[in-house]
Amino acid sequence: MSRIICLIDTSVFVTILNVPKLNRDRDEILNTFEKHKNRKCKFMLPIATILETGNHIAQNGDGRQRRDVANLFIQEVRDTFDGKAPYTISECPLTNDFARWLSEFPELAMREIGFGDLTIIKEFERFCAISPAKEIFIWSLDNHLTSYHQKAKV
Repeated sequence: MSRIICLIDTSVFVTILNVPKLNRDRDEILNTFEKHKNRKCKFMLPIATILETGNHIAQNGDGRQRRDVANLFIQEVRDTFDGKAPYTISECPLTNDFARWLSEFPELAMREIGFGDLTIIKEFERFCAISPAKEIFIWSLDNHLTSYHQKAKV
């Protein structure tokens, strides 16, 4: 069982999938992905990451590029559901969770943090609460998410 949990943000997932115009620093991301795999990280794909990635794919590149990346995307997500990918789908928040989080959103929106990112932050907090001895972090290219990192307690 892994002692490291890595929540993958949209900015990283679109780079791994090589989404046109959003695949910045791809070589560095792929190298880091391999390093995390070697550390035996458990990669979690939050539902927000999947939804946001699908939206970005639909809005980028020409028609052929969109179809190619869309096909890769659905294959990766299907493989994740089937246990064939290096990722695990994170639990989908419940309606009650969303309702509670709404009150936090206006303040985050003022800091340019979207609702999708809020749900990823909440997933991070949930994992920290249930796994206090594990290293848990959000892997993101967005500065406002990189600070979410719980060190493993020895």
